[in-house]
Amino acid sequence: MSEDNNDRRPSRGDGGNRPSESRDRNPRAQDRRGDPRRSDGPPRRRGGEGGFSGDRRGNSAPSDRRPPRPDEPDLPDEVEAGQLEPAVRRDLLSLDKNNATAVARHLVMTSRLLDDDPQLALLHARAARQRAGRIAVVRETAGIAAYHAGEWAEALSELRAARRMAGGPGLIAVMADCERGLGRPERAIELGRSDEARELTGEEASELRIVVAGARMDLNQYDQAVVTLQTPDLDASRSGTAAARLFYVYADALVAAGRVDEGVKWFLNAAAADVDGETDAEERVEELSGGSQ
Repeated sequence: MSEDNNDRRPSRGDGGNRPSESRDRNPRAQDRRGDPRRSDGPPRRRGGEGGFSGDRRGNSAPSDRRPPRPDEPDLPDEVEAGQLEPAVRRDLLSLDKNNATAVARHLVMTSRLLDDDPQLALLHARAARQRAGRIAVVRETAGIAAYHAGEWAEALSELRAARRMAGGPGLIAVMADCERGLGRPERAIELGRSDEARELTGEEASELRIVVAGARMDLNQYDQAVVTLQTPDLDASRSGTAAARLFYVYADALVAAGRVDEGVKWFLNAAAADVDGETDAEERVEELSGGSQ
């Protein structure tokens, strides 16, 4: 990931019966109902990008040294390996120098394009994976790119590979969201109950709860979705994007459960917390109140 890359907040864990959004970040035409973000772009999940340590084995496989392939996307001259985060560059030290440079440049391009052109970002991530598929951070990046592009199965495969290499819970919320995208909400709920899920804290844990609540709503289990989100984090005095997203999803679940007045209250809380304008909470309030608010 490039050093100037913003934190990604993919989350399809939203549930609800909102109109589907275009899967711009990816070729998926999957329904992302109730995504709390205002943008029509695909979900952006928070946390963990580029967080895995690389494969430190001394000898690179011969495939790591193959020359550029004709199907690799072009790398602009101004893109340099030094623009990649130092921690990620260190994970590439086991590669041949020329190959490490190419991989780093593809990773920089993946990060730059993730929001605006997820399809091209995925092509760069795939190119990096072809060259350095034994390095966990490369597989993780490929999984993130595939997720943003709506390639759920590919994203799951890559993120699972990264977890096998690096250990830890990995981007379990993203993986659970991919299960939803593949029409398997039950598996998303299972991931939410896993031992790895219990290792999560803070915003990562909150993201997973949002996804699990969305999976409950996929199954029409609206009351369970509401309960899933009822934690100390549901504090109306909080502000910021993470709080706004949580409040928004909670409001959506309340409305789906028939508790519309409470839902309006939490949409108002979401609007107040949403200092960056990431959600359409105010529009939801107007919609539910018949434009009287």
